[in-house]
Amino acid sequence: MTEHKMKPIWYFVGLILMVMGGLIFLSGIYNIIRPPVVQTVLAYTHPDLWWGALMIVFGGIMYIKTRKQSV
Repeated sequence: MTEHKMKPIWYFVGLILMVMGGLIFLSGIYNIIRPPVVQTVLAYTHPDLWWGALMIVFGGIMYIKTRKQSV
């Protein structure tokens, strides 16, 4: 009989962070191409690009570190 192994929770957290970070990053690119009519005070710093990239990096680190592990 084969035994099923479970992935650790950090594997899925890494996947979710990468997906959400990718969506935030893409929305930042869209805001650069088509800027909104009403600008916020710090819109020129493009925080959606920074946070999206940061989420992709941390999600990728978690995903890569736990992809081979099984509990």
